[in-house]
Amino acid sequence: MTLKMPNSMDECLYFSNRSIGEGNVISWVYRKNCPKCKKAKMGKPIVKGKVKTRADYYECPSCKYQEKKVEHEESLTLEAQYTCPECKKDGEGTGPYKRKSYLGAQAYLVECQHCNAKIPITKKLKELKKKGKGKPAEVEADVDLD
Repeated sequence: MTLKMPNSMDECLYFSNRSIGEGNVISWVYRKNCPKCKKAKMGKPIVKGKVKTRADYYECPSCKYQEKKVEHEESLTLEAQYTCPECKKDGEGTGPYKRKSYLGAQAYLVECQHCNAKIPITKKLKELKKKGKGKPAEVEADVDLD
């Protein structure tokens, strides 16, 4: 599978470039064509030359067809090029454009095609929790046992 990198941010609904441990991920979601007229790409509504970013629907700029935000985003797929932090191999993958809870953080998940490790794409600066039930090692090291 060969994924096509977007040429412009205008083609994308979402774009991200993240470093994850010793790997990195570039991910994007293309805007989809209008299901009614098939002439233009769906996007947030534009009122008086300004994009309404908080609108709860997407609109076709040519025929004004509207689709609810939840329904629209569930029909999209996230595409990613990555260097896996587990096996250090380059790869490509796709996944649903829906955030899931992964190690205590909301993230889009892409699976490595080589080792099947889950590669999380979290919101900016969001830290993942460590695996295991105990306290972090730093907290245990600070306690004096006299």
